[in-house]
Amino acid sequence: MSSTPVPPDFPQICAAFPLTGPVTAAEPYGSGHINETYLVRTAAADGRRYIFQKVNHRIFRNVPALMENVQRVTTHVAAKVRAAAGEAAARRALTLVPTRDGRAWLQDAVGGYWRVYDFITGAHAVDRVTDAEQAREAARAFGTFQAQLADLPGGRLHETIPNFHHTRSRFENLRRAVTEDAAGRAAEVRAEIDFAFAHETDADRLLTLQARGEISERVTHNDTKINNVMLDDVTGRTVAVIDLDTIMPGLPLYDFGEMVRTSASSTFEDDPNPANMRIQLPYFRALVEGYLGSPVGQVLNAVERAHLGFAGQLMTYENGIRFLTDYLQGDVYYRIRHPRHNLERCRTQFALVASIETARDEMAAIVQEVFARR
Repeated sequence: MSSTPVPPDFPQICAAFPLTGPVTAAEPYGSGHINETYLVRTAAADGRRYIFQKVNHRIFRNVPALMENVQRVTTHVAAKVRAAAGEAAARRALTLVPTRDGRAWLQDAVGGYWRVYDFITGAHAVDRVTDAEQAREAARAFGTFQAQLADLPGGRLHETIPNFHHTRSRFENLRRAVTEDAAGRAAEVRAEIDFAFAHETDADRLLTLQARGEISERVTHNDTKINNVMLDDVTGRTVAVIDLDTIMPGLPLYDFGEMVRTSASSTFEDDPNPANMRIQLPYFRALVEGYLGSPVGQVLNAVERAHLGFAGQLMTYENGIRFLTDYLQGDVYYRIRHPRHNLERCRTQFALVASIETARDEMAAIVQEVFARR
């Protein structure tokens, strides 16, 4: 649970939203590291609860644009859920609570940005996949989410973090960090630098396919960890996809690749022993089954299907070079718990890249098999 205390002006913040009853309790909630999140309870007869979030505007520089994205997407998805499964299901979709004057967010007296969601009852999130069915359900959830947004009206969404999954840009950041060597660490990580540079051509592979028109931009979530899926307490099925701060234009393969990196890997990304990290093929199979079995599986083309395995390799490589860049710069971006934390993260990611490369043919065969029996 977050240790961030409830701010002293919280009663005034709560008063700006039309809650169903007086606030009886407010406490830090969740395990997120970007925004401040609080669970608010009220005296309403129905026991309604709310999630209040203070958006980190140091990372998300244009919060009004971000919230415009969130409002458009949540409204559209709720309408899709309502049409497909009825009002009861729509009430459990991610739902913004507007301010009393109808805005999607509140700016407080010191410039902070706040938003409020209805608390989703009877559901939970898990931080790590523990069985193949969870992996399958996460992939089905994000695939369905992509399909729901295929006809989102209103034009292209805002890019909340420009070049977020533009791997070439991430690689060039690494190149500059190596050259500048601001923290004097380049000599000790020569093996990691060499690994990153040996895989440089991977940075352009999907971007080249997009430039050729062989794969297409769509609306993507861009942070497809399983803890961004709310699962029903009884059935284990998806109730809602959450954490939409990075919802923006992207490639569907980015979303699938991030699922592979986080849900088909054998250990935590900061395991101090990179030898523990490898691809778990049963979980990869489950991800492919869930993703291709979702509505988005009907619209992916042959080039996209052929790159599902590579997508996992690319997203893992991208995260590895981001950790390495931060280590070389003196740990200025990611929160760390000890001085070599980013280096450990980098090493596990590069170990997973190597494992995926070794299993490339097996992963391709899995994709072909799953697609053939759909």
